[in-house]
Parts: sequence; structure tokens; C-alpha cells
Amino acid sequence: MPETDLTVTADDGTLLAGTLSLPTGPGPYPAVLLLHGSGPLDREGNTRKLPLNLGRPLADALAAAGIATLRYDRRGAGDTPGVWEETGFTDNRQDASAALRTLAAHPDIHPDAVGVVGHSEGALHAMTLAARHEVAAAVLLAGFAREGESAFRWQAASVFGGLPAPVRLLRRPLGALGERVLARVKRTRTDVARIAGLLPLNARWMREMLVHDTRDDLVAVPAVVPVLAVTGDKDIQVPPADLDEIRRLVPGGDTEIHRVPDLTHVLRRDPDRPTLRAYRRLLREPVDPEVLTLVATWLQVRLHEPSGTPADERPATRP
Repeated sequence: MPETDLTVTADDGTLLAGTLSLPTGPGPYPAVLLLHGSGPLDREGNTRKLPLNLGRPLADALAAAGIATLRYDRRGAGDTPGVWEETGFTDNRQDASAALRTLAAHPDIHPDAVGVVGHSEGALHAMTLAARHEVAAAVLLAGFAREGESAFRWQAASVFGGLPAPVRLLRRPLGALGERVLARVKRTRTDVARIAGLLPLNARWMREMLVHDTRDDLVAVPAVVPVLAVTGDKDIQVPPADLDEIRRLVPGGDTEIHRVPDLTHVLRRDPDRPTLRAYRRLLREPVDPEVLTLVATWLQVRLHEPSGTPADERPATRP
């Protein structure tokens, strides 16, 4: 699989360092932009403490399906300059839009066949890009259909339920502390803030995320933009039940959802009770191959076909 460095110039002039992976054979190729989750993630979706290693496996799977992939280092991560704590939720979406323009303008890429694959926070930005008709197809891995604060509260309760029993006994005092921290974050006005003696928080990102309602984007997705939403039934960071809401809200006829058995938020399967503590063990395993195949097969059909092909004339990708 040929790979080249590709730098994206953001709206404010910041240079986002990335990698363009191309299929073998003659182009131009359909392509996707890969958007990772929250935090100072590099182009592979990794931090020093939590290496998701999603970028290369997904690029390999898509290249085998004849699709190119662009992935880039977020601000303050990898080879991209900046301070990620000072970067807002809206900044991340604007950077994604700039990356899409760079990808579509590349001579090896078919400009009318560019989609997006977003995981976690990346799925939220993928919804916005789809709503603005900036992409020809959207894949939402572990996204949610609600306001950010509601998702944040759901996640906190879900994660808390997986903590050791002695910690769960402190539910009330810890819950009260969490409410005070959340209220303090909402009152901040700076990009970065130190709350309750904690490490500096990316306060602007949190403020913007808490009020962001993905349902506004989902209902605005044009009918001609197909959507694939995939969430594991062992996901403790986003509500798996929101898949039904995604399918209900997106107006197009080509919206497909998959609630994958035993799949966790880190896109590995776990037959045991899901907890954050299991992530390090799970991340020693590869990304779930069935999820990679599902995404690649679904995109291969949508991006290789002329725009406007009726959904009922396309082969189903459900297992």
C-alpha cells in the first residue's frame, strides 16, 4: 500500500501533519478522511498511555477495497504543532473540514467520492460534515444522538458502574463532586482552566462539547448521503441504544445501523463485563476484523457507485 506524507493547512494556518494511504493500481481513487476520538491523538489514534492503533488497520482494509485514506495528527500531537488543551471542539471540526478540502483536491483522489469515518468524538464531527454535505458518505463508529451533556452524564454513570465495589459506595459524595466540577467548567471563560485542584482542563472544548446536540446534524443530513452507524453493545462511553435514534433521525433511505455483540468503545470485543480497566488488556489485541470488513465493504459499495444510486438497488452489507 503506497503511503505519502500529506500536510493539511488549517484555517488559522496551523500545519496538520498527515499520511495519505493509496490503493494499488491506477487512480483517481475514492477516499475517506479518518477522524479519531478525544484527546491529543496522533494519526493512528494513539496517545502515549492509550494506543488505539486504529489508523493503519483501517487504512489497510480500505486500500484493499480500492479506497484511499487520509489521517492526521491532532493539534499538539505527533508532528502537528500546538497545545491540545487550548483547542476547542469547534476547532477540531474546522480542522476536519480543512482536511477534507485538502483530500478532495489531491490529484490522486476523485473529488466527488470522498467520505468520512469518525470514531467517538470523530463520529460527532462526521455527523456535522455529513449535515453540511461536505462528504459523499459517513461512517459513525461509537457516536451518540443527544446533547453532549446528556452523553457525558450517561458515560459517567456507565463508567462508575464498572468501578470496584468500595468506590461505588461513594456514589453520593463523588456524584456531588462531579456536579460541582461540571458547574465550574460551565462558568469558565478561558481555553484552559484548573478546576478543584485537578490538572489543567481543556475547558473550552468541554463547554462546546456539552452544548453540542448531534440530533441537529443528524436530521440535516441530505437524503443522498448514506450513513453507517456502528456501536458495540459493550460500549460504556456512548449509549448503544442511540443507534435506533440515529436511524430514526437521519432522513435518507440509506441509513444502516449495527449493534455489535461484545464490541467495546475501543473496537475490540470483550466477553466479560466492560470496564475502563480492561482497555489496556483489550488494546493488546487487534482492531476487530469484522468491524473493519463491514466498514470497508459498505464504503466500497457507496463510494464506487455513481451518486444517487437508490438504496434499494444496493447490496446489503449486514452479516
